[in-house]
Amino acid sequence: MARRRRGKPVHGWVILDKPVDVTSTQAVATVRRVFDAAKAGHAGTLDPLATGVLPVALGEATKTVPYVMDATKDYAFTVRWGVATSTDDAEGEAVATSDARPDEAAILAALDRFVGEIEQVPPRYSAIKVDGARAYDLARSGEAVELESRRIEILDLTLVDLPSADEARFRVTSGKGAYMRSLARDLALALGTVGHIRDLRRLRVGPFDAGRAISLDSLAELMHNPASLEHLWPVETALDGIPALALRGPEATTLRNGQGVPVYRSMDRDRFGDLQEGDLVYATDGTAPVAIARIESGAIRPVRVLNL
Repeated sequence: MARRRRGKPVHGWVILDKPVDVTSTQAVATVRRVFDAAKAGHAGTLDPLATGVLPVALGEATKTVPYVMDATKDYAFTVRWGVATSTDDAEGEAVATSDARPDEAAILAALDRFVGEIEQVPPRYSAIKVDGARAYDLARSGEAVELESRRIEILDLTLVDLPSADEARFRVTSGKGAYMRSLARDLALALGTVGHIRDLRRLRVGPFDAGRAISLDSLAELMHNPASLEHLWPVETALDGIPALALRGPEATTLRNGQGVPVYRSMDRDRFGDLQEGDLVYATDGTAPVAIARIESGAIRPVRVLNL
């Protein structure tokens, strides 16, 4: 007997405002139950102590997750000077202390060193895999974890406020793979002290921002309620940064079947506009998403077909 699939075919995005002390996995599970969705995932883990934007994909939207994770992100965080922790945030144990406290002039002078493409070593307590195991699992078991530095990009780093001599608030726009805990740790060291993130809030992930987010408690109150659909954003919301290309009926059918659509005629090339060989496009049949596709060798070839 065939196994019965759990949940309904719900497709779209939920812009969740994750609360503190809830894991990203727990938050996704709640969203999935609210919509009774057959499939769910998220675009970028938030630590339990972090709050803010957690885009949750349902159904066919899960196919667009990589394009959201590659997008830029905005964060706001507070650094506590003078105490380094095992996790680089307030959850860990103190591992080093310093009496040094940077002033505003010193902080402002140091910021430019952390803007642009920089090398960054991820926190030991992170989800990065080391020989098949998560780094945080190895760290919790007492094993020495040595992670290699990686190239990341910080597009903007701004000092927002100095609440006290012990703390400073920052706002950051970063590219893919940047850890705010590492940024705070390294900034403190560059300023001749040690430090950790006291609080962290994600304000935006690509096209998803906090102004359109719903709290987990508010969403949970809509469990199995049709009103929850008001907070479901279209699958194509995640493709905001990819050019749209409208296809004719037969072309859309061909692409949905996983086959390429040849485009040799001059009228076909006119539809491309500024698009070039190798570019990604978001193909539609005029109203509904069809596929994420790439222009290759005179044809539009599907990368991920969206079954909507």
